[in-house]
Order: sequence, then C-alpha cells, then structure tokens
Amino acid sequence: MEGFVETNGIRLHYLDSQRDGPTLILLHGLTANAHFFDGLIDAGIGEAVRVVAVDLRGRGGSDKPDAGYTIADHAADLLGLLDALDLQQVVLGGHSFGGLVTYYLAANHPDRFSKCIVVDAPAEVEEGILDQIRPGLARLEQWYPSWSDYLTMVKAMPYYEGWWDPALEAFYRADVVELPGGEVRSKVDPAHILACVEDVLAVDFVELAGRVRQPTLLLRAPEPFGPPGYPALVPEDVAFRTLETLPNGTLAELSGNHMTCVFGVNATTAAELITSFVLRG
Repeated sequence: MEGFVETNGIRLHYLDSQRDGPTLILLHGLTANAHFFDGLIDAGIGEAVRVVAVDLRGRGGSDKPDAGYTIADHAADLLGLLDALDLQQVVLGGHSFGGLVTYYLAANHPDRFSKCIVVDAPAEVEEGILDQIRPGLARLEQWYPSWSDYLTMVKAMPYYEGWWDPALEAFYRADVVELPGGEVRSKVDPAHILACVEDVLAVDFVELAGRVRQPTLLLRAPEPFGPPGYPALVPEDVAFRTLETLPNGTLAELSGNHMTCVFGVNATTAAELITSFVLRG
C-alpha cells in the first residue's frame, strides 16, 4: 500500500509492504524515489520483514518545497514519519544519499534505530563523486517528447550498458510527470538536488559514522560506475576505511554496480544479505 504523513511542515509519501516482522525503513538515493527498492521486494525481502520505503522530500510523491534540503531537514522529516506511524524503533537502511542520511540519523538519534544498513555510501564524500553520477543528474534538466523517449534515454546510460531489468521501469515511471502534450520531465527540481549536494559536501560523515554504535551492515557494489574509465562508486579501499570507522560494522559485497546491485538477479544477493541481517538476533 501507499500512504502519506504530515511531518516537519510537509507531506511525505511512502510505500508500505504491511508484512509482519521487524520494520525496515528504506531511504533512496539523491535523485531517486521509493520505487528504487521494488527489485528488492520482488526478490523476497518483504516476506519476513515489513518494508517502508520513503519518497524523500522533493522526490516522487512527496512535497517539493523550495527550501529544506539539508541532511538535518531530511532527518527531521523521517523522525516525524516514525512518530506518525507510531514506530518507536526500527531498522534503518539507505542507498547512496539515503545511506548518508542513515549515518546522520543513527549517530544523532540512536534510540530510534536498532540496526543500520548502508548500501554503497562511503563515509568519505568527495566532490569528484559528482562526475560519476552526472549522467543521472543530467536527466533532471531535460524534457522528453514521450515516456518512450525518456526510457530510451535511461537505457542508454552507462550504468545499464548491455543490462536491463523491467523492475526499473516502475522506478523511472515514478520519477516523471507527463505534461498535457505527452511530453515528460522529471519531478525532481535540479535546484533542490544542488542544495542537497552543497550540504553533503559540508557534513563530516566520517565523524558521524564513528558515532554509529548500532550493528551496521555496509554493502558495496563492486562493478565500475559512471562514464567509461571510472571505478566502482565505493572503491574497495574506501569501503574498508568506512568499515574501520564504524564501531560495529560488517562489510559484504553485492553483485553489479551502484544502480544495478538491487535489481534483476543482483537483487537476490542483496535481499538475502539484508533479510538475514534484519532478522538476526
């Protein structure tokens, strides 16, 4: 099911598997939406775990205010979501930007989060990482003649060369709004993403990760990501340094790259690791 809550002055949209078991809150990446986790749901992660996937402010079906795109703003939104859903303590997981929000929330509000899962999000964030995600950012500024044209553009991104999973279509469909003439554009305002990035580059995530005392599963996607010649978004040495920063961390490797690691056959590995971690006593 899907729902909305009023939190921190905005309306936040979420997807809820409504299953029995521990609750896992999932936070998507910088320009993504809650449907980014559809591949994990299809792979069975929601069978023994209640999954609540959230559209962060400015994305998907959530409100898109002109201001309020710091990590602290996103954190306040999510604490309000927990209160609105009467969830005192949950497992918190995030992919990419969502992983950075996870570090912040777990460090500053440890009583609300029993465990953490961070998918392909290093504690060391450098400005050069923007070059690797630039193809995904470029779509935000374009209008496309039709959904078909938009999807053709997406499939041509270097992240998906020679690879595609139909579950990605629901994710990208949730990213766009269709205009009266049939044209489509992203729902995400580039200015909001720029505000997010500026704040991310100003936050000391190494310091935050060092204060995350909860058991934390750090998942790394090993394949190259971004334009040709770039390495994985989280190189192995960076992953190990992040692991050393986390007081109670465990590192595991996924299949695929930063985007494909939770879709298609790759989602099976991710779902098994996450489910096992959440259910572990």
